[in-house]
Amino acid sequence: MTAQTLAELAALVGGEVSGDGSLLVTGVAPLEEAGPGQVSFFANKKYRAAFEASKAGAVVVARDQAAGGGRSLLRSSNPYLAFARISTLFNPAAVAVPGISARAEVDPTARVDASAQVGPLVSVGPGAVIGPRTVLHPGVQVGAGARIGADCLLYQNVVVRERCVLGDRVALQPGCVIGSDGFGYALDMEGEGQGPRHFKIPQAGIVVVEDDVEVGANTCVDRATLGVTRIGRGAKIDNLVQIAHNVEVGPLCIVAGQAGVAGSTRMGMGVAVWGQVAINGHIEIGDRVNIAAQSGVAHDVPAGQRVAGLPAIDERRWARNAVAFGRLHELRRDLRDLMRRVAKLEEEEKP
Repeated sequence: MTAQTLAELAALVGGEVSGDGSLLVTGVAPLEEAGPGQVSFFANKKYRAAFEASKAGAVVVARDQAAGGGRSLLRSSNPYLAFARISTLFNPAAVAVPGISARAEVDPTARVDASAQVGPLVSVGPGAVIGPRTVLHPGVQVGAGARIGADCLLYQNVVVRERCVLGDRVALQPGCVIGSDGFGYALDMEGEGQGPRHFKIPQAGIVVVEDDVEVGANTCVDRATLGVTRIGRGAKIDNLVQIAHNVEVGPLCIVAGQAGVAGSTRMGMGVAVWGQVAINGHIEIGDRVNIAAQSGVAHDVPAGQRVAGLPAIDERRWARNAVAFGRLHELRRDLRDLMRRVAKLEEEEKP
C-alpha cells in the first residue's frame, strides 16, 4: 500500500487526530521500533514507558488518552480494532496467483476453479472441489470429495480429509488437520478368540467449517463418528487445540492454545475458552460463557457465566478460594490450635 496521511487513516477507521494530520505514514511497527513515518499502538498501561520513549510518528490510543508527549495521536473508541484495520492496510492478505503447479497432483475428477492457486506437492483427491481465489500452499492434502469454498487460505501441510467441507474465507494455519479420525473404541473382551482388544468404531461422519473461521497451526478437528463435527461461522481457534468428534463450536467462539474439547460437547455463540482449558464430553456450554485458562469443565455451564478452576466454578468464588488456598497451611495450624483449646475448655468444665 502507498503512504497515507494520518488524517486519511483516521477517516478510514472512524478516529480523530490530535496533532499533525498531514503526517505521511508508511507503515506500522511496535512502540520500541517505530520510526517517524510509522504508526504504533498503545492501550495497556504496562507499556507506558515504551509509549513515552517511542519515536513513532503517531500512536493509536483510546479517546480519553492523555497528551502524547509531543507526538501525534490517532484517538479511537476501539483503538485495538483501529490499529488492526490500519495494519491490514499496510499488510494486505496474499492474493491468489491462478494456476496449478506442475508438481501438484490433482485428480482428473476434481474441480479446481480457474482463479485458484495450487502449489507444489499439493494433492487434490477424486471429486474434490476448490473454490474461487482459494490458495493451497505447498504440501496441502485435500481428500476425496472434500469441498473448499471461495477465498480460503490453506498453509503448508494442511490436511482436509475426505468429504469434509470448508466455507468461504477460511484460513488454516500450517499443519492443521480437518477431519482426522475421532477417538472411538469399543472394548471387545473376546477379540475373536485372540483375547481382549479395543475395537475401532468407524468414524464415518465429516467436519463442516463455516465461513470466516481461522484454525491454528497443528490443531486437530476430528470428524464425527456419525453426522457432523461443526465449527461455527467466525470462530477463531488457536494453535495446538483438540476438537473431538461430534463437537459443535458455535459462531464467533474463541478457543485458545492447548485447549481440548471432548466429544459431543456443544458450545453456544461467542464462548471464550482460554489456554489449556479441558472441557468434558456430552455437555452444553451456553452463549457468551467465559472459561478462564487452565480450567476443567465437567458439567453444563449456563449462558453468560464466567467460570474458573478445576472443577470450574463461578469465577469470583474461585478467586476467593484461591486466596484461601494460599493460606491453607496457616489455616490448618490455627484450626488445630483452636481445637486443642476447645478440648481443654471442655475438659475443665467437666464435673
